[in-house]
Amino acid sequence: MSHTAKPLRLTPVGLVLVPLALACVITGVAVLAVSLNHRLAIVSPAPLLTATILVYSALLILLGRSAVANLRELESLSLRDTLTRLPNRCALHVDVERLAESGEEVALALIDLDSFKQVNDHYGHALGDQLIEHCAQMLVEACGNEARCYRLGGDEFAAVLGGKVAGTILEGMCRTLLERLATPVTVAGRQIAVGASIGLARSTAEHRVPSSELLRRSDVAMYMSKRGGKMRCTWFNETFDRSRERVREIEDEIRTAIAAGEFALAYQPLVDAEDGRIVAVEALLRWPRGERMPLGPNVFIPVAEDSGLINPLGQWVLRQAVCDALRWDDMTLSVNISAAQLRNPEFPIKLGEVLEETGFPPHRLELEVTETCLVLDPVVAERTLDVIRAFGVRIALDDFGTGYASIGFLRRFSFEKLKLDRSLIELASGDEGSRAMMLSSIALARALNMSVTAEGVETEAQAELVRMAGCDQIQGWLYHRALPAAEIDRLIAEQNAKRAGEAAA
Repeated sequence: MSHTAKPLRLTPVGLVLVPLALACVITGVAVLAVSLNHRLAIVSPAPLLTATILVYSALLILLGRSAVANLRELESLSLRDTLTRLPNRCALHVDVERLAESGEEVALALIDLDSFKQVNDHYGHALGDQLIEHCAQMLVEACGNEARCYRLGGDEFAAVLGGKVAGTILEGMCRTLLERLATPVTVAGRQIAVGASIGLARSTAEHRVPSSELLRRSDVAMYMSKRGGKMRCTWFNETFDRSRERVREIEDEIRTAIAAGEFALAYQPLVDAEDGRIVAVEALLRWPRGERMPLGPNVFIPVAEDSGLINPLGQWVLRQAVCDALRWDDMTLSVNISAAQLRNPEFPIKLGEVLEETGFPPHRLELEVTETCLVLDPVVAERTLDVIRAFGVRIALDDFGTGYASIGFLRRFSFEKLKLDRSLIELASGDEGSRAMMLSSIALARALNMSVTAEGVETEAQAELVRMAGCDQIQGWLYHRALPAAEIDRLIAEQNAKRAGEAAA
């Protein structure tokens, strides 16, 4: 068995302690030699001291060489990512400042992997590390020898290029990477679907910015790529900063509004397609803002989702809606839940607490989810929905016809209700293809034992169309708009009085 000799490598502490220890030993030897010198009456100690000094000097030279090698290795490690061996964030700043000295354009791309957290959650961190290495290699191949690649940490990468048309070239490399990520990658024998959102920023001779600012701008642009649908490249624009500042302001306002109880609920009735009776209500969140600029749910709910405030806000909506609906006889209550709530492992627990504390019958509660909620993380969503169903709560698929749900998708999640999106209803009124799609959707729902609701019905013609097509319930302005809880009380009282009169007659 042979052993290969390895060069001496010391830690930084060793670089100090070893020479010190040797110095102490050699000094002790020298003192002992001098002492013996006196005892033995040797005439001159010079030869012995000279030899000691020579040995000590030789050792210092050897240790000095080892120290230089160690320091170089430490310097190299400080500028490299330990997993991928790519340069790290520190190296990026050094390179950007160096490239800027040439006076030419410097372009930086920040690449953030989409859905990487789900990979770690489903398959473990070991496979996640392998995926990181695989994606790092894909980035290096896309950039070739022109741009330098970096791993900044987690699932964030970067690429830097300098030159006259650096931005254009770097954008092309990023699009090449996105094309490759459009196909699932094979890691440890598994097909893993992972995408990327990319932000681009440039520094020019006319508008030179430091490396930290360049990285910040690319990060802002990357965030806009994610907000815009992911799997895309976005160049930084000055308006993004104003937009992000406004988002932060809205986030602060939402936090304050939750504490102050500013939010309110409105309820839009759903009627029976045959006789027009109110059979259910959908809770809709509203934010009365007084003299401040009005904000619709399409504006503040995405902000709440991104900030995590959707969890306390959604919890308030659920509890308030259940408390209001307790007095509405056997009426079904529909409440929308977001993708962020579905991903929150505490959501089913909080739901159970609300049902138990209020005594609301679970079979009267219907939670509405969209296709996007489920496609983002189907494994977690399926697990959460199974727990919710165990309470006796029903699940409805909202906005059907706008996404990418397949027959297998519908069978997998076993919804109790399908809600046809208003856009499909509008198109079906004047387009044969859309009408055929609507009819086939209703037939599919029937085959899977789902009830069907048509949303956004605004005309008698649309109502007649969906009624003839076989919808069970209709929701839209033709019948009722969203109303305060007190108005729902009045409508239900009138409906009950009418039915009582008809029964008496």
